[in-house]
This record gives sequence, C-alpha cells and structure tokens, in this order.
Amino acid sequence: MRSLGLLVACTAGVTVLVATPAAAQTTTPAPPPVLTAAPQPATAGGNITISWSGFVTCRLVTISFALDGTQIATATSSASGSVGATVPAATTAGSHKLTATSSNTKCGTAGTALRVVVPPPPTTTTTKPPVTVPPVTNPPVTRPPVTTTTTTTTTPTTTTTTTDTTSSTTSSSSQPSDPGTGVLILDKENIQPGEDLTATGTGCPKGAPVTLKSLGQDVGQTVADENGQFKSPVKFASIEPGRHKVRAECGIVLVGNVDVTLSSSSGGTTSTLVVLLFFLLVGAAMLRRQFSGLRG
Repeated sequence: MRSLGLLVACTAGVTVLVATPAAAQTTTPAPPPVLTAAPQPATAGGNITISWSGFVTCRLVTISFALDGTQIATATSSASGSVGATVPAATTAGSHKLTATSSNTKCGTAGTALRVVVPPPPTTTTTKPPVTVPPVTNPPVTRPPVTTTTTTTTTPTTTTTTTDTTSSTTSSSSQPSDPGTGVLILDKENIQPGEDLTATGTGCPKGAPVTLKSLGQDVGQTVADENGQFKSPVKFASIEPGRHKVRAECGIVLVGNVDVTLSSSSGGTTSTLVVLLFFLLVGAAMLRRQFSGLRG
C-alpha cells in the first residue's frame, strides 16, 4: 500500500509540472514611423513639404524620400523633421506612393499616399486687328459763271478698335481625381496572432464610412476625412498562419497583404518531458523492488 501511495504522489507531481504553463513574456512594440505630405492634393510640377516623425536618429545616416520609386529629396537622419521637394512635372493625376527610407533601414522606414492633380494648359488670348474707316470727301460744287464758289467738305476719319479678350479661370478641385486609384498600406508585413496591425489608406470619397475585412470577418471600421484618407487598427478575432488579404471598402475596394507566422518554443516542453520520464522510471523501479520483496 505504501508503494501504491508513493506512485500516486509521483504521478500528481508530474501532472502539476505539465499543467503549469511557461510565463509568456510580452513587450509593447514602439509606434511605427509616420510620414505626411502637404498640400493634398499636390500639383504636378509643384512644391510640397514632407514631414516625418518616429524615426531613430542615427549618425552618418540620411533619409531618402521617393515618389513611386523616384527620389525627390534627402535629409539628414533625425527622429522628426520636414523637407521641401518638387513633384515631377510628368507625374500623372491620381494617387501615388510616397516613401521615406533611411540608408540604414534599422533607423526607420515609412510610407503614405500623395494625390496629384494636373493643371489645365494655358489659354491663349487673341486680339483682333483694329478696323479703319477711310475718309469721305464730297466733290466740289460748280455754280453759274457769275459767281463761282467751291466748297470742300471733309469728314473726319474715325478709327474704331475692338479687342476680344478671353479670360481663363483655373480652379483646383479638392475632390479625388480618380476614386479608383486609392492605396492601402499596412504598417507591418509580418505579424503573430494577437500582434497589433494598423491600416492607412487614401482615395476614398470625402467622409465615406470605411470597413476593413479579412477572411469574411470585419476587422476594423473608421471614416475617411475630407481628403479621402483614413487610418484604423486591424483586429483579427481568429487567424491562422499564412498570407491573408485585408480589404478596405469605402465605395471603392483597397487591398493589402499581411503574413501571419507562429513563433516556436520547444525548451519548456522538452524539460517537462524529461522530468516526466524521470519520475516514471523511479516509480517503475520502486514497484519492481516491492514486488520482488513480496515474492521472497
């Protein structure tokens, strides 16, 4: 009976070891760098101001700013700041991707959308030539031979000039040039289940409600601002490892991809199995000795 009680106690100790989970260590990630540009929309060939924050200051490192992959400005590495740049004159109307990348990528990278409008061509003003009226001269009047009087009447020349001026009015519309050319940017390419993810987009109608969806479930909701831009956290109720699409619906559909991975930790499981095997071997040895004593 003593041997049976000892075996039960060993088994209970193993069960407690297996049931006790390893303490999870959690860390709060730093907020991602932020990149903005003004004015919105910008004009092709016009000037813009690019501002950034949340970068890591690194020595001997520069930050490069590119529009659709073409560099338009550089700046010395700093946590935050602003720099002026010119939108290439050949840029087409619509939404374009503006990025900021440190020469050392560990110091920070960020991206945003820049909407561009193309100004109308200049209007040529045409002036009509002046209209000249020739002078009118009356012929002389001949009277009888007794008295001859010659009267000459000259009508003054009148010159009339007519100018037809066509004025051109250039208006800059605040409406998006093409609502189908929006951009959806996810601040992370890879996440683990439960990790924070933020979606930033542009190209939506002004004030339109935005619904974020993935795997047929709603993962976020917000409202577009007066420039058609929005920003919202993405919350997955449940998600499996692999690549998943995030869709933003606001009258148009914007799509982004994110990869979900699982971190593996086998140290705790291996240690638990070793301890379990040890106690089972000890219990088996004690039972064998007990049974040998009873046979003797």
